[in-house]
Amino acid sequence: MDHVSGGRLELGIGAGGAPSDHNMTGVPFWDPPERVARLREFTEIVDQMLRNEVTTYQGRYYRVEEADMHPAPVQRPRPPLTVAAWRPKTLRMAAEYADSWNFTPAKHDLTPQQALQETAGLNRMLDRYCSELGRDPADVTRSLLVYPRMADAPFDSDDAFQDFVGRYREAGIEEFILYWWREDAIDYGYERAIVELCADRETLERLATEVIPKLKADSFSNT
Repeated sequence: MDHVSGGRLELGIGAGGAPSDHNMTGVPFWDPPERVARLREFTEIVDQMLRNEVTTYQGRYYRVEEADMHPAPVQRPRPPLTVAAWRPKTLRMAAEYADSWNFTPAKHDLTPQQALQETAGLNRMLDRYCSELGRDPADVTRSLLVYPRMADAPFDSDDAFQDFVGRYREAGIEEFILYWWREDAIDYGYERAIVELCADRETLERLATEVIPKLKADSFSNT
């Protein structure tokens, strides 16, 4: 993918946790400590394999023996990694390995202000972990997954979207990823009420072609 895209690949890694992550593959549902430990080993293997021509790794859960990486990625020392993290252990992992940290407020019963405060608090925690590891916190991009059920989901109007982006930028977020279901997601078993929160294609196209370019232009003009 890195070669096909001309060196534009960004690789996202997370611990999973949805029942479908396990049901589709027949893998047992791991408890949180095991899930975090597996994520760390997996991230270490991916980091090494993308950097090295040959990788050998022995972990508790995973191992590789003289794994070849041919062809090597276009991007050096490796394509950027985005690590999803919600809790201290995974956040420290992001501080160690990630080029970008991705997060969304995990609880759906949070008020908009609580969701914002949680985001800002984790952002400060990531800064601290980076500093403890001798890494410049500015080297890690802060990325928010805008989930339809999160508090204050910003799809009601253009003004609501711009206000949402502005408030989260003040909390330290630099990149916004819209989690957007297709209209036919209902046919695949997703809840109708949730899909209908974001299945309006006209809204998505307007955000992409009008609102987001304006936000980018305003951002550059203010720097």
